[in-house]
Amino acid sequence: MIDLKALAAALAGVPGLSDIAASGLAPLPGKGIAHDHLRIGATGLLARVPRPSQFGPAGDAYLRYQAASYRRAWPSGRVPRLVAAIAPAPDLPGGALVIEEIAGKPPLLPRDLPLIAESLARIHSLPVPPPPERPPLQDHADPARGTLEVIERNARSLDAACADPQARAAIAEEIAWARSFAADSAGKDQPATLAMSDTHPGNFLIDARGLAMFVDVEKAVYGSPAIDLAHATLYTSTVWDPDCGAVLSPDDVRGFYRGYLARIDPGLAQRLKPWLAPMRRLTWLRTTTWACRFKTEVIDRGLLPDPQSRYARHAADCIRDYLSPATIARLRAEWLGAERLDQGFALELE
Repeated sequence: MIDLKALAAALAGVPGLSDIAASGLAPLPGKGIAHDHLRIGATGLLARVPRPSQFGPAGDAYLRYQAASYRRAWPSGRVPRLVAAIAPAPDLPGGALVIEEIAGKPPLLPRDLPLIAESLARIHSLPVPPPPERPPLQDHADPARGTLEVIERNARSLDAACADPQARAAIAEEIAWARSFAADSAGKDQPATLAMSDTHPGNFLIDARGLAMFVDVEKAVYGSPAIDLAHATLYTSTVWDPDCGAVLSPDDVRGFYRGYLARIDPGLAQRLKPWLAPMRRLTWLRTTTWACRFKTEVIDRGLLPDPQSRYARHAADCIRDYLSPATIARLRAEWLGAERLDQGFALELE
């Protein structure tokens, strides 16, 4: 529970917000898992307050990372403006960010896929600073290796989260492939850009201008843009948010990739093409092992906020679906089946 008086007192130190009282802070309907959002009077701003129950970093370092993510991505024109960062305090342990409120609607899939592709192209086209200037954001100089490290951490929860031996075996096979792929790809040319990492469609809002604004800006890295493309269109992403959930067809996915590649620098597009399919496979594995970790560390421990809410129940249903043998087999067919999706990449994107 947020101490509204403490938050109002902290906001008083932000220029233009000195007269905001606790009664002027209006919580938005909760659908996110990691943050609460409160409208700050009629200012057009939101307070974004981290929840304490998540398994990610907490405190000042987490807040500074989020603030850096907003600042680095804002020049793209496709993320909210960061106004201020409020440091953690005893009565506000996670601190808060003050950000621009984006008035918009969830994307309608597959209709709005081109808008998401355009926004990702804008973000990925931002200049990449030299390595010494990239902190505090993570720098995945080897994106495959960096993603594998995330998968390995998540996979510690595999046995506890996934009861079905067939599903566990399939995921274990994918982890073995990921280790081999990361080893084989080390040192090979793979373009790195600013990447948002958590680009499922529910993290976008379509504003009045018809732009897809990416609003959950907390996990930016310098890494593979192919991960963002995959995360925007994988089944495990497109059904996650009940407000915009949809199952995409292979043609929907191929059209998304074609539209994105047409919007970025041709040289970047050519360097990126060979990585689209394998990084998509790796991203699915990252997402699926995250589901294992989320189940054991959040759902099973009763740490979901408002566990009877529509969003919490939908999240739990999704996790069960993601870890079912039938779903895993169907999704693996993208790279192991007779009509692999990467065949479409090769035929239509080269």
